[in-house]
Amino acid sequence: MSLSTRRCSERIVSELTESARRCFACGEDNPIGLRIRFSLEGDTCVGEFTPGDNHVGWEDTIHGGILYAALDDVTANCLYLQGRKAHTARCEIRYRQPVRIGERLKLIGRVERERGRLVELKGEARRHGDDVLVADCIASFMLAR
Repeated sequence: MSLSTRRCSERIVSELTESARRCFACGEDNPIGLRIRFSLEGDTCVGEFTPGDNHVGWEDTIHGGILYAALDDVTANCLYLQGRKAHTARCEIRYRQPVRIGERLKLIGRVERERGRLVELKGEARRHGDDVLVADCIASFMLAR
């Protein structure tokens, strides 16, 4: 990658990050958000999230919508952190294990395939301690023009 291409990509990522500061899942300026920090490891987006008392759906089990938001965002950030603006077109999630308050989760997102402006990604949420898959998703994103 040339220096000018790298600078352009860094500028785009910076602009996308700035515009997402109030995002529910990853925004630093959202006082009620999840504040998940994502990074790229090669072509894979990774993040961590530990649900708390405010994320409960029933008894000590985390609400499925919170887990959905985390998976939607790890797949979105797989593109955003590469400087590619896109919007969720579809996201299908499968819940495999209950998640309890305080269980640290490892979030993983990666591109599976691309066709024109449509990008299909896979997201996973795994318990950090034993690497058990607690939920996964297949998401389609439409790249912005």
